[in-house]
Amino acid sequence: MKRIELWLRKIKLGFIFAILVTFSFATSCGDAKKPAIGQEDEIIVFADSLEFYELENSLLTVFGKIIYTPQPENLFFLTRKNINEIDKYKNRKNLILISPINSITDAGEYINAMLNKDVKKLIEDDSVTVVNKRDLWANNQLVMILSSGSMDKLKKNIINQHENLLHYFQKISNERLYSSLYNERYEQKDIEAKFLNEYGWILYVQSDFYLSINNSKEKFVWLRRSPGTDMERWIFVHWIDNASPEMLNSDTLYSIRNKLTQKYFRTSNDSNYVEIIDDYKSTTEVNFLNRYALMTQGLWRMNDGSMGGPFVNYTFYDQPTKRIYMLDGSIYAPKYYKKKLIQQVDVILQSFLTEREISPDRKENILEEL
Repeated sequence: MKRIELWLRKIKLGFIFAILVTFSFATSCGDAKKPAIGQEDEIIVFADSLEFYELENSLLTVFGKIIYTPQPENLFFLTRKNINEIDKYKNRKNLILISPINSITDAGEYINAMLNKDVKKLIEDDSVTVVNKRDLWANNQLVMILSSGSMDKLKKNIINQHENLLHYFQKISNERLYSSLYNERYEQKDIEAKFLNEYGWILYVQSDFYLSINNSKEKFVWLRRSPGTDMERWIFVHWIDNASPEMLNSDTLYSIRNKLTQKYFRTSNDSNYVEIIDDYKSTTEVNFLNRYALMTQGLWRMNDGSMGGPFVNYTFYDQPTKRIYMLDGSIYAPKYYKKKLIQQVDVILQSFLTEREISPDRKENILEEL
């Protein structure tokens, strides 16, 4: 419990500091903005060619992080452009402008012109490295400015802040993806209402998922999409009543997940089952829907090695209900790259809400579907 309190304090302090930092941009607020375009996993980087040569390894370490699905796939790929080309790319989804604050390069001067003197002073004092602007030139766009007092400090700060830097782009990417996935016409409101009425929580259920297992006794729900095909998606929700936050540790998490999949994720002849592959799995502390949670990313396989794929798992303690929740999404798509598919189930997991987080009016509307 003490670990959770320390983590929440760190998140709160970071948020307070972020809102105290103000900055100015030369932009025309009156113009209607079109939606940002481009590849979801491409970041356009505006930098001087020589400076980029020095910074590239640091940037790739952060944004080019490899995930195994099991094929190695980069989270983002970077495309460098000169700052004098920026007008052609102001409609793109993900942009980074990077240079030391006192650089006399074109990129450095452009960044200086975008920031007010107070922010430049914070950068020079090494109090601020990243300045973000949402929807600067297009809707659903993130423009990130990275700067420090020197090249060495800039490289160091990029690495030191790698989790936050990556999170900013992942967060807006997830928001864009949810907007494209969500469609009220193709929402299975009856299943959502059933979950809310019987279990006190809700999750967005697309029309092409079906409820494969609904075991109230074992507190386990399994949603499947396209079973028996070469592109399956699985989502399960499991909860433990009267739980202790001390259960939030990686060993307990792996044990619970393996027990669940050994019981429920089995072949049709009941001879083999799903388990976690020890290689490549990682568990980190994250802010999941404003809660302390453990996020696990890794690979699953049938115990005979016949099938496998990636999974993402969020496990957290809900204090008001004294429940441990485990939300999990898996992919089986042997013929395809799976980075975008696992992001889709991740985004669906992030639609999760407990009953107390739903407004009375919305709750009433949902329950009308029963």
